[in-house]
Amino acid sequence: MSSAATRTSQSTPEAPSPPEAPPTPGTPSPTAAPAAGAPSSAEPARPAGLRAAVDYADYRLVPARRPWRWVGTVLVALGVAAVVWSLATNPRWEWSVVAQWFTAKSVVNGLLETLKLTAISGALGFILGFILALMRLSASPLLVSVSWTFSWIFRSTPLLVQMLLWYNLGYLYEKISLGLPFTDIRFFEAQTTTLISQFAAAVLGLTLNQAAYSAEIIRGGILSVDQGQLEAAAALGIPAWRRSTRIVLPQAMRAILPTAFNEIIGLVKGTSIVYVLAYSELFYTVQVIYNRTQQVLPLLLVATLWYVVITSVLSVFQYYIERHYSKGAVRTLPLTPLQKARKFFATHAPVNTAGRK
Repeated sequence: MSSAATRTSQSTPEAPSPPEAPPTPGTPSPTAAPAAGAPSSAEPARPAGLRAAVDYADYRLVPARRPWRWVGTVLVALGVAAVVWSLATNPRWEWSVVAQWFTAKSVVNGLLETLKLTAISGALGFILGFILALMRLSASPLLVSVSWTFSWIFRSTPLLVQMLLWYNLGYLYEKISLGLPFTDIRFFEAQTTTLISQFAAAVLGLTLNQAAYSAEIIRGGILSVDQGQLEAAAALGIPAWRRSTRIVLPQAMRAILPTAFNEIIGLVKGTSIVYVLAYSELFYTVQVIYNRTQQVLPLLLVATLWYVVITSVLSVFQYYIERHYSKGAVRTLPLTPLQKARKFFATHAPVNTAGRK
């Protein structure tokens, strides 16, 4: 009621109403009028504790302030700028010499030999490592013992020592023969120095060393698969070979791949140890050149830049292969660099507000 109506009701006396008769039994009592402020019967009653919805359309969004992030960004940017400025302005880096030798024929040939050593040793090492991992997981005590001993020996000795040992194998054994044990029957026989060349010694040393580490990586990946899946597959009657190739290995690859690619990247750099055998891979070729020209630092930069290029390409392959094998583990695949760039420009594009007015 308004204030005017209230004053009128107060100033004008009302006639007394006749007394109401008491309700008789069985007849309903008249409903009382709702009190002021009480919800009407036409509107549903709002539960206690709930408020009316608020329209936030006119509210202005304020981004969160992160001052320490900006401080860290500025400090890192200053450090990067200082390093780049030093590399660009210090004449002792001799970038002209680096550019001269970067694509020289001898350097490129050494690079190809490095890639050949990496490909052959990596492939043979992981194949042998897979066999050793299966031997380690077998129920035969002899196979387990041989696999464990192999990994123990080759993981305990430096790669440089292994290289020199295989290259000097002719001092221990003059001839290498193949035939029936404990008999004089020989199918093949040759001089050790003829068979174990510089390249053969390098491949042999890198392969066996890589196999020892690959066996543990593959074994760990296989053991990471839940045992209940193998039991369920066996209960369904799936053959053992299909259980291994269709159930175990695809899931084990998610655990194997990151460490395996790290091993391949380490193998690329590990080929530089082959220089002790005077084999003309990348690092040995660079050494020969700077011993002749006395331009040590620029030639070392040439080798460094080529190693960076190789490992960067391998890292790109690693990202996409890991992304492929993560399909069964994540709901949404991680974005590729191109997809991230598109998303960044789409979310940071200027918004045209002229049509909203």
